[in-house]
Amino acid sequence: MNAREHEAQHLLKVYGQLPIEPTGAQGVYLTCESRQILDLYGGHAVAALGYGHPDMLMALNEQAQAVFFQSNAVAMEVRADAADALADFAPDGLNHVFFANSGAEANENALRLACKLTGRSRVAAIKHGFHGRTAAAGAVSWGARDKWYGFPHTPFEVDFIERNALAEVAENISNKTAAVILELVQGLAGGFALNSAFVTAIADACADNGALLIIDEVQTGMGRCGQPFATDLYNIEPDMLTIAKSIAGGFPCAALMVNDVIASAVGPGDLGSTFGGGPLACTLIRTVIDVIERDHLIGNVRVLSDYIAAHCQVGPVDSLQGKGFLLGLKCRRPAVEIRNELLDLNILVGTSTDPYVIRLLPPLITEEQHFARLIECLAEIPDK
Repeated sequence: MNAREHEAQHLLKVYGQLPIEPTGAQGVYLTCESRQILDLYGGHAVAALGYGHPDMLMALNEQAQAVFFQSNAVAMEVRADAADALADFAPDGLNHVFFANSGAEANENALRLACKLTGRSRVAAIKHGFHGRTAAAGAVSWGARDKWYGFPHTPFEVDFIERNALAEVAENISNKTAAVILELVQGLAGGFALNSAFVTAIADACADNGALLIIDEVQTGMGRCGQPFATDLYNIEPDMLTIAKSIAGGFPCAALMVNDVIASAVGPGDLGSTFGGGPLACTLIRTVIDVIERDHLIGNVRVLSDYIAAHCQVGPVDSLQGKGFLLGLKCRRPAVEIRNELLDLNILVGTSTDPYVIRLLPPLITEEQHFARLIECLAEIPDK
């Protein structure tokens, strides 16, 4: 019995799975029986430092031996250190942190705070965006209500704005809007980067109408877009920012960051989490940030993103979109076919909701030789 058959005995069959079974992982490679597979997908943008990174393993071991778990009922230096590191790493003005367990949970709390603090019951989001599978996060995820949402009602009314449609900004953001939530580079949609004029118009409309601006950096954060956060590329000042995926390099963790104004309005009981801010997650957050800065990994992202852009239009690839290491390769053939053919050549990439875009979400430690291998393999794949 293989792992997929074994899982099917008791796990709900809700995931489409690839025909590989990782039994080990190191650096940017997965070991699957006798195969070494180059992982340029990173577990949905989670494996920021790849696999088996010595700094992460050492930090995890030391913290596990010291205090494996304790709740937020007590203060801990390791939690304070993680919050300090995030505040220093984040865009200016976002100095306050609430730790959670997932991107969906971080977005859920951001949206709840927006409704609570403004007293309003409308939220605007961007078409094709994805923010999670909980009640509020799912409500602002494009297409969720037609496919999987399941709840009889959303917790607020949602206005969806077409991507980069300046004329729709004023039509959908008013003094009735509690918040606007958006991904600056839409991950699941295939690495689609919103243009600066559109994002600036949204930020200005929020300021003019007293609506809160929530930037979802669940995929784009932690250096992935060639800056600490994608927000740094757009010259905007969000009221709230959410982080998950790469934040702890593979350990379940997320964070909601807010500005001084929101922090001053939040008090005991307004937010809560049993596991959010646990010591293992917090020590890994600090470690991931330390390694990113020490090893100049953001610079690595910038250089190699330019390398991919200069060389990727080979084989079935028609064009490139996205930022940094959150990239979409637009293909002339269905993306699922290209993904499968690359997997046959021992390279793992992802697909997206755009049926002709494959996604690259590699670890930040990926080197030029690894992308050169991808380009070599793409050149071998028929373009029609």
